[in-house]
Amino acid sequence: MAQFNSIEEILEKYIPKEELQKVHRGLYGFDIQDPSHYLKFDPKVKDLADKLKLEVKSFRFPALAEELRKPRIVRIGAIQNSIVEPTDAPIRAQRDSLIKKISSYIAVAADCGVNVLCMQETWNMPFAFCTREKHPWTQFAESAEDGPTTQAMRQLAGRYNMVIVSPILERDESHGDTVWNTAVVISNTGKVIGKTRKNHIPRVGDFNESTYYMESELGHPVFDTQFGRIAVNICYGRHHPQNWLMYGLNGAEIVFNPSATVDSLSEAFWPIEARNAAIANNYYSVAINRVGTENFAHEFTSGDGRSAHHDFGHFYGSSYVTAPNGARSPGLSRVSDGLLVVEADLNLCRQVKDQWGFRMTQRLDLYAESLAKAVKPDFQPQIIAEK
Repeated sequence: MAQFNSIEEILEKYIPKEELQKVHRGLYGFDIQDPSHYLKFDPKVKDLADKLKLEVKSFRFPALAEELRKPRIVRIGAIQNSIVEPTDAPIRAQRDSLIKKISSYIAVAADCGVNVLCMQETWNMPFAFCTREKHPWTQFAESAEDGPTTQAMRQLAGRYNMVIVSPILERDESHGDTVWNTAVVISNTGKVIGKTRKNHIPRVGDFNESTYYMESELGHPVFDTQFGRIAVNICYGRHHPQNWLMYGLNGAEIVFNPSATVDSLSEAFWPIEARNAAIANNYYSVAINRVGTENFAHEFTSGDGRSAHHDFGHFYGSSYVTAPNGARSPGLSRVSDGLLVVEADLNLCRQVKDQWGFRMTQRLDLYAESLAKAVKPDFQPQIIAEK
């Protein structure tokens, strides 16, 4: 099936302008054609982005003006990208070409005034976990604290006064050289604040990730930065509402969801899950997906009766941000590299809590008791049948 650029383009092409305004309000929570919802950048941003063939989109979420609190305005950035070198190129060449590419995109983000930025899952390598081959792919794994990717991102974070979330394949040399799916959180000072790891590992279709790494043992950390309290729910964790819940309970105001997912599997889920999480937990959610089709030298099967194949499928991008009130930005392209810049007032998190009272009515005690029973071997579901 031929790929299309974006849902937004199709809607604009076929729906009359007057009706499109109503459609946008229903789909996004705003009339996204209203120019007040978009940011204005220096003309050099467009020139540089065009040179890099980088789509740049922006959006602004409004919040109420308060008498006792100043606005807490933050610009959030999300980068989606395709790989540069073919997957059979030398490992160093693949990694370094992506570091160079993303570094140029981060420079554009800096020109857009981005304060806190996240890339897609394992952004500095192809998403090779479909192959089940340990080599050469585990050679991409590196130290979260001082590996070459982290060193490069630390320099950029300090240079641009920007918090950078860098999802990588981690090699933990202190614990038996184990491999993890990790996101490194780097302060705007250039120092590593900490790291978090993928809590839920898929075992579906070509997502053979448990061949390489297992579930995180680090819990649901929230990182207190100059630009708000942030957390990282890596990829498959978005399918688990409890995962999103815990970041909210730990005080997150922005939760990034760096992902790698393909159109044949999850595109129907994509616009829903991160948006639902933002609503249920009163924070901003940032869904980021890679783009392109990555081909591998050796065929692999999916265990579903289909013929062996050389590619995972099409990574459909479509990265977007949702506000705590459920309004969401338009998405980036399904087919090209992109930078999404969203201006948000973090005061909106509390404002929505006050409006809806979700936390007040959450009944954590009720569910804690029920879940404590559900994990026991002798658990019986509470089903009542007619006698």
